[in-house]
Amino acid sequence: MAGLPDLRDVPVDVELTTKLTTFLGELQRWNKAYNLTAVRDPGAMVSKHIFDSLTALPFVHGKTILDVGTGAGLPGIPLALCLPGCHFVLLDSNGKKIRFVQHAIAELGLTNVEARQSRVEELGNESFDTIICRAYTSLTGYVQSSGRLVNDSGRLVAMKGKYPQAELDELPAEWGVARLEQVTMPGLEADRHIVVLEKN
Repeated sequence: MAGLPDLRDVPVDVELTTKLTTFLGELQRWNKAYNLTAVRDPGAMVSKHIFDSLTALPFVHGKTILDVGTGAGLPGIPLALCLPGCHFVLLDSNGKKIRFVQHAIAELGLTNVEARQSRVEELGNESFDTIICRAYTSLTGYVQSSGRLVNDSGRLVAMKGKYPQAELDELPAEWGVARLEQVTMPGLEADRHIVVLEKN
């Protein structure tokens, strides 16, 4: 079982904490008008959005990362703040959510993040080291929509709730499970699992 990521390798300092706090403040402010997330309590936002996003840190591989169905920028923005040397593309088909992500990128001064309004199926011939999603679709749907965008040494990372046995049983034969770990975080007792898929 994995706990929170090992933050000794992450630049956890006053600047990072300030930017994460700024991000949450902007999310709260925009959420009142645009209903970006069902989570409204500030304390719950910390655990369900920030800590939950950061559990994916140990699973990010390489320098180019695509966050599919990013919604309000989760997990992409917290990960990008912790990994300034990586380039993140945050993708969502919802216009109001992408407008918020663009605002947050500007507000935080993030130069390693770009937001795009699109469906993943509409992306061209790009390739990424890591593609990540958080409660986006089934594992099979994820592979079918996003698998073609993973480079030869890349991976798909799926952030899941309960242990996804049924989804694992239905995985296409050309994809295998490289890692599957339960993760925990302060203030949240719900089941969380992270699945890493690689091409066989």
